[in-house]
Amino acid sequence: MSTERNKPLFEIYISAFLIVLLAGIPTAEILVRKLLGTGLKGGYDYTRHIVLWLTLLGASVNSFTDRHMKIEFCTKFLSEKGKKFADSLSLFVVVLVSGAFFIVSAVFLKMGFTADDKVGIISQRLVTVIMPAGFLLIIIREIQRKAFSKGRIIALFLGVAAALWVSVSPLVNCISDIASDVPEWCWVLSDSSVASIGAIKIPLLFLLIASGVLGAPIFAVLGGIAYMLISASGTYAEISANEFYTMLIGNTVPAIPLFTLTGFILSESKAGDRLIRTFNAFFGWLPAGIIIATVIICAFFTVFTGASGVTILAIGGLLSAILEKNGIEERYRNGLLCSAGSIGLLFPPSLPMILYGIIAQLDIKAMFLGGIIPGLLLVLSLIITGVIYISKHPVKRSRTSVSECVSSFKGSFWEIMLPFIIIFSYFSGLTTLVETGAVAVLYTMLVEFVIKRELHFKDMFTIARKSVPIIAGILIILGMAKVLSYYMIDEMIPQRFADWIALHIHSKILFLFLLNIALLLVGCFMDIYSAIMVVVPLIIPLGEIFGINPIHLGIIFLANLELGYITPPVGLNLFLASYRFNVPLDKMYRAAFPFFLIMLLTVFIITYVPGFTVCLGTR
Repeated sequence: MSTERNKPLFEIYISAFLIVLLAGIPTAEILVRKLLGTGLKGGYDYTRHIVLWLTLLGASVNSFTDRHMKIEFCTKFLSEKGKKFADSLSLFVVVLVSGAFFIVSAVFLKMGFTADDKVGIISQRLVTVIMPAGFLLIIIREIQRKAFSKGRIIALFLGVAAALWVSVSPLVNCISDIASDVPEWCWVLSDSSVASIGAIKIPLLFLLIASGVLGAPIFAVLGGIAYMLISASGTYAEISANEFYTMLIGNTVPAIPLFTLTGFILSESKAGDRLIRTFNAFFGWLPAGIIIATVIICAFFTVFTGASGVTILAIGGLLSAILEKNGIEERYRNGLLCSAGSIGLLFPPSLPMILYGIIAQLDIKAMFLGGIIPGLLLVLSLIITGVIYISKHPVKRSRTSVSECVSSFKGSFWEIMLPFIIIFSYFSGLTTLVETGAVAVLYTMLVEFVIKRELHFKDMFTIARKSVPIIAGILIILGMAKVLSYYMIDEMIPQRFADWIALHIHSKILFLFLLNIALLLVGCFMDIYSAIMVVVPLIIPLGEIFGINPIHLGIIFLANLELGYITPPVGLNLFLASYRFNVPLDKMYRAAFPFFLIMLLTVFIITYVPGFTVCLGTR
């Protein structure tokens, strides 16, 4: 059914338009503020709600194209019957969770806003109608994704029935808000629904976790766990929709899609070729020059894409070919590119750093400053592997000259200036974080569309369309993870966990060691964005107990999650590199393991020497 003719084109077109508009409104805000001394009326409200629309429309496209983030490691070992069962289970979970959120979003829409509430000049109910509509679209596209089979039909009907049953309580609450007299049987049905969820809470949680292991979308697993726990606790289930909404309209959240779009524009142009030529000219004459150039380029791209997979998929093939041409053996180059694919996550304007700052309520500028030296240490750790490799496997060095250095630098000058422009505009206070993201998009478009003329403005739609699956995949996970985070905080789980740790662990050194191990496991099994939402509320109270600087704790967290990308058996980069370089997974494990060890040592250094984080003025 996934033919070109049947693609959900209206969602694709609207999503692509919205992401371009998302960059345009903050840009207009800057211009109006500088020229007229006032802001663009309703500009930020529009921007934040565009993110909401972009998330749900993009998620429906992901459902149709099967691009949601998921854990697929175990499905490789299933028989054909097992794979069909896993697919049916995934459909059941998506329909159950999306159906429940469709209902509570509709209730939230009715009870959460009045007719007078506005987003700019538009009714807030009209703007927020995308929530129930979007979750309904996700169900429709998930059904359309694959031809019907007996298992999928059963899963569909069971999912719809289960969604209706777990949503009885919010429906009755909505009816009571509208009607003055609600029949007694409605309240009995509502109590029965809540009681049944509580009675089978543990089996439901196991079912949801099992579905995640078998390839159900991460957003559905997180959302389902959160919804069931909230419902079973007796809390109004409608709060799920409220938390989802609150997360996605956060003040700084629009920066995530904006910087991601910047990375996609760079990857679609020939910026990678120019940067490779430049860094090869400057470093290629060194014994490990080509390796140094490779690590720096990977860090550069990962900074702007935020998702390490984009770096591997976009420029991994080109870098692999160049390394091979320079005599680097296959095992080393595969391990290097797999490891370097996430190496830029501690440099500004890294999306995970932005998100961590939002969730932990820290100064994002301080987070950026705190990550610079630890980020450089991780880059240096990979460069050291290159020095060791070259000492044992001498390769021909690239010839260079002053003229080649000057010529290549001139060729990539505009791209090299991008991080400096971002850092200056944000740290000087000239632009907010969201406006900085818009400046990055505008600047990159100016370079690649006007100065370099490698892309045409008609290509912007294609680029925006390619970026939507990544952006929507990240954002819908953030929304669902926020719901789960609300439950944990409401039930005081972080405080209870902190009290238990304080009672049983008294050594700061031991705590940090155990934290590293735990975060490595988290980074191995969870994507970094949902991990930030779910795990950060747990570790913040622990950091306070042991007197750890909150910025340092954030850098420890992100450094471990960065390393988690290459932690066997299910680190994300291992799968992506295996796919991109057409290498069996077991060989990729062996190729990446030496890099894992040296990066692990570096992470321990970052953990136990807080001076690397705080020396640039972080407090």
